[in-house]
Amino acid sequence: MEKLFDFLENLCIAVLFLTITVLFVFRMIVVDGSSMLPTLEENEKLIVSNFMYSPEKGDIVITDSNNGFDKPLVKRIIATGGDTIRIDYTTGDVYVNGSLLQEDYILEKIRPIPADDIDMTVPAGYVFLMGDNRNSSSDSRVEEIGVINEKDLLGKAVLRISPLSKIGKVK
Repeated sequence: MEKLFDFLENLCIAVLFLTITVLFVFRMIVVDGSSMLPTLEENEKLIVSNFMYSPEKGDIVITDSNNGFDKPLVKRIIATGGDTIRIDYTTGDVYVNGSLLQEDYILEKIRPIPADDIDMTVPAGYVFLMGDNRNSSSDSRVEEIGVINEKDLLGKAVLRISPLSKIGKVK
């Protein structure tokens, strides 16, 4: 009988540890849409971690639903608090702190459109997000979304777990 109680105690501890890990360290999300092509495709499954996470430029992150679209978004951090960002809609170029952003991960540059260039400083505690598929992404350029409070980030995408042919680190 004592062995049964030991087993049940160990099982409860394992379930509690797994629950805490899933709730506070790792989450699984499914990519919805084409805004992160070519990096991520629709319906790919990602593991997201917020454990000791501090947002950095270039990270692929997931927002919670407090973003103007009422659903989580998967985007890349382009600028963090204190950075200046300028988007030239004539050339399609993105500048951070006066330097042209080198973006080998994007599908294509922003198509020239008749719009006012974006020229702003990201407030402290916020991030400016953009999709890798710049011409098919609702992101911080859209007024309804704007800059995102760091507190509204669910975490960083760290691992792609589906499809099986693409399992690996997310870059």
